[in-house]
Amino acid sequence: MDPTAAFTALGRINLGETDLEGVLATIADLAKRTVPGAFEVSVTLIRDRGPHTVASTGEAADLVDKWQYERGSGPCLDACKQRSTLLVEDVAGERRWPGWETNAREAGVGCALSVGLPIRERVAGALNIYAESVRAFDEDAVVLAETFASYAAVALANAHLYNTSMTLAQHMQTAMESRAVIEQAKGIIMGQRRCSADEAFTILSRASQESNRKLREVAADLVERAQRPG
Repeated sequence: MDPTAAFTALGRINLGETDLEGVLATIADLAKRTVPGAFEVSVTLIRDRGPHTVASTGEAADLVDKWQYERGSGPCLDACKQRSTLLVEDVAGERRWPGWETNAREAGVGCALSVGLPIRERVAGALNIYAESVRAFDEDAVVLAETFASYAAVALANAHLYNTSMTLAQHMQTAMESRAVIEQAKGIIMGQRRCSADEAFTILSRASQESNRKLREVAADLVERAQRPG
């Protein structure tokens, strides 16, 4: 796939129509179709609960990633932590992570490229690209993979911002609804007791405390009862 077309497709991702995993799955798929020599692609994220693969294009990537997570050792984990690019041109001759080369070869991987994602805060990540043949990735392929990793990092930041904004909007909506029903309940009490707004709120608050229920729930019950026929 032409890189320009791939990056255009990335720019058209609608966060309102997918979640973070969907965005990263799209990035992994486009990287597999665009980076010359790519066999399988995955995206690793390290959060509080540890490393996990959030997007993958196939079983080989899953197997190689899983081995690293279980042992806490491997190129994708080092790329995550160091936010660096690690290229293993010939898996069979690699000795930095004992046992990894055997697992990778059994999964059909001859060359591996992991690019750390430039993510801030308490999350680390990497874009992992695996090839079947040795020395599959030249300098241009590495630069292209690093560009995809940059897009992945931006997508993560945008998805986080979008989710934060949506959560805030939902909280504001809930707060507005709560305030509306409390005001309705106060109006009912004022009409029944011939009291002021402050006195009505005090009565409502006392009922909330005595019943050990949220103020909004007590108010909603009162409004519902007032709407019943008879």
